[in-house]
Amino acid sequence: MVRATPRASRSQIAGIGLDADGRSVLAVRIAAPPSEGAANADLVDLLAAELGIRKRDVVIHRGETGRNKQVHVAGDAMALIARLEALNGG
Repeated sequence: MVRATPRASRSQIAGIGLDADGRSVLAVRIAAPPSEGAANADLVDLLAAELGIRKRDVVIHRGETGRNKQVHVAGDAMALIARLEALNGG
């Protein structure tokens, strides 16, 4: 699960946190406003760039109009986990 916050000063992965239900979420700040799909496109661009994968390998499955999004990322699971841990400072 990804928790996106639009209209940030810059787009960045903010780390791993917990949602209100105690589930782990990837917190992401997006510079684009949440209008006409701009924030979703920026989210896909950011995740692809930070994870070193193609944009077409990042797909938003649910939550296109909300802050909480279910995102599918295609690729080598172990390499993606290692990259997320490195981005999170772990």
